[in-house]
Amino acid sequence: MNVKDLLGIPPWEWPGNAGETLLELLVDKEADASERLIAADLAGELVVMNNQLADALLAIVAGRDESEELRAQAAIGLGPVLEQADTELLDDEQFDDAEAVPIDLPTFRNLQDSLRKLFLDESNPKEVRRSVLEAAVRARQDWHRSAILDAYSSGDDDWKLTAVFAMRWVKGFDDQILEALESPEPEIHLEAVTAAGNWQLDAAWPHVVELAETPSTPKLLRLAAIEAVGSIRPLEAREILIPLTASKDEDIAAEAEEAIAMGQAMSDDEDEESDGEWVN
Repeated sequence: MNVKDLLGIPPWEWPGNAGETLLELLVDKEADASERLIAADLAGELVVMNNQLADALLAIVAGRDESEELRAQAAIGLGPVLEQADTELLDDEQFDDAEAVPIDLPTFRNLQDSLRKLFLDESNPKEVRRSVLEAAVRARQDWHRSAILDAYSSGDDDWKLTAVFAMRWVKGFDDQILEALESPEPEIHLEAVTAAGNWQLDAAWPHVVELAETPSTPKLLRLAAIEAVGSIRPLEAREILIPLTASKDEDIAAEAEEAIAMGQAMSDDEDEESDGEWVN
């Protein structure tokens, strides 16, 4: 199988030996560099992830003889499984639903510990450390907060971008997110909008509404703003979003419809929680 063929196929339709193909490329340092880079990207898909692929990706991240680009991509590839494992982590001893997590608990803990060490080792290249932090924050640990604060206040726009991305996963950075909404750097602005929506940051409401309603807003930013509108004020979102469902841009229309549905689901959940409360 040519790994490039997988790029045009949805992961859930990959052949049964896709994971083996990816693993072979990841461990073969003599393989074509471009194919190993693709493999590092695709190996992050949960449909193929397992202990062996996780270990192979981690070995690349730690590999001083590997290219900086491949090391960074391998780190990013670990993000989805870290998030899934963290979501299912019941306590320090077990996963709530072990079948939902494609790696075992010792592998998960090793990933967390190893990524922390790799990030703290400042002899590693900047792009590798940035990618390590972006992956690591998807499974919460105490050291993340200080790492994010240091990255945000570093005065380096690359590190600030990583910090704002990380704020999507780690709560407690409302002031920084609001500040980043005013950033002249498009990527930082985009990540700030996404983070504001994720944490339902009400103070960001006027900003995201303006972005969503303005046709000249760059498309990716507008899509993120539409999603944020649906998250921040679900009950008010319909008034903003319904006109956008008639957009000639199919992506804008689809995102608006999805945000309306998401907002309705959030409202329903809140109603159910209210109905379940005891009144004294």
